[in-house]
Amino acid sequence: MPRRNGSPRLRTAAACVLSLGLAACSLAPTYKAPQVPVAAHYANADSPWVTATPADHIDRDAWWTVYGDARLNDLQARLIASNASLAAALAHYRQAEAFTRQVRSGLFPTVGLNANGQRDRESDTRPLRGATSPTYYNSYTLGAQLDYEVDLWGRVRDTVAAGTAEQAASLADLASARLSLQAQLADSYLQLNGFDRQIAVLDESIDAFGKALQLTQSRHDGGIASGLDVARAQTQVSNARSQLTQARAQRAIVLHAIAVLVGDSASTFQLATDDTKVGVPTLPLAVPSTLLQRRPDVAAAERRTAAANARIGIARSAFFPRLTLDGQGGWQSSRWGDIATAPNRFWSIGPSLLLTAFDGGLRKAQVASAKAATDEAGARYRDVVLNAFAQVEDNLTLLRDLGTALTDQRAAAEAAQRSVDLSLNRYREGAVGYLDVVQAQTTALDAKRSVIDLETRQLRASVQLIRALGGGWSAGA
Repeated sequence: MPRRNGSPRLRTAAACVLSLGLAACSLAPTYKAPQVPVAAHYANADSPWVTATPADHIDRDAWWTVYGDARLNDLQARLIASNASLAAALAHYRQAEAFTRQVRSGLFPTVGLNANGQRDRESDTRPLRGATSPTYYNSYTLGAQLDYEVDLWGRVRDTVAAGTAEQAASLADLASARLSLQAQLADSYLQLNGFDRQIAVLDESIDAFGKALQLTQSRHDGGIASGLDVARAQTQVSNARSQLTQARAQRAIVLHAIAVLVGDSASTFQLATDDTKVGVPTLPLAVPSTLLQRRPDVAAAERRTAAANARIGIARSAFFPRLTLDGQGGWQSSRWGDIATAPNRFWSIGPSLLLTAFDGGLRKAQVASAKAATDEAGARYRDVVLNAFAQVEDNLTLLRDLGTALTDQRAAAEAAQRSVDLSLNRYREGAVGYLDVVQAQTTALDAKRSVIDLETRQLRASVQLIRALGGGWSAGA
């Protein structure tokens, strides 16, 4: 039977000892980002994929300016300055940043200074007390102490690596929270604009229905139209007014949501109605997959996987002894005036080695736990990436198909308006009853509102596409 050359653990330890003084070992596995299934191209765009790497440092500011709305620009500035959720995310990142500085301090020795002055009385019955020992005496000490852990197995460096990766993940979380809130504000603002346009159409329709009611009432008073026609005209006006009230209520709810996002009170926050149409920005449908690297949630998930991988090395290092260098020195005397003289000097220096001999399987379980945590982080990373791809595809599909639907709906609205004009003319001539007018008016109003609804949904899809891509972009990004 061939002789074995020792266990992998012993071989690793020997290699580390040999490299001491050049670089510390790390018992963490070599890190590789988890693999994810990547398609050759988007289903709705002819753009090749590239290997993803975290690029969460890319500037995402001002992407909303593509909508060309000054009020939206102002609201976004207020969100950055006053949003409570964003302030909480920033504070969380600062905690992670401070923690990284804490763990990084382990790379350096700890130096302490001490000074002591006291008056003592020795017990008369102290065991082994010398016959000439004084009962009362003074004690003065000036000294310093140094402690340094020699990072033989990379425990400290792996701790720093894990902390640094967690800090990067927290920074990406901050960017993700900011992007999410910015997209939420843009989405809410575009909804508000949609309700403003709906309200304008309903106001216009109520005015037109009111005129039609007056016409019907006049014809009824002249004995030409029946009371049924008047009732139908009144019903049309009342239905439109009800829809207007509902639209205003929905607008108020969206307005309250915007108030919270910009850090204002929902009770006092106001935005005047503005039915100016916001155009859909020109977005590159053939989006290069490099833009997916901009997603901060993907970067955060990848960094947390790296942090979990480093913690495997921390857990493995517990199987090996911890070497600490300790040193202390100073002066000690019963008289303060001559304390800093050679005879009063004391010092000590030397290493200490600590190795746990038996722990009932604790360290083995900690390694297993760290490996499982890494597997979990890797699975979460893959889930985030796959969802990112899906979100891009979803919104590319929405932009394309809503655009097609919008073309047909606009044609339907134009035809419905012609039907209203024709039916009113024929009603004045007595060729048709008022039911034809009511049906034409209802169809036209619904068609106009459907156009606005589709335009708003298309705008909102463009916001979600920008968010899915991780924010704005430029020609070189």
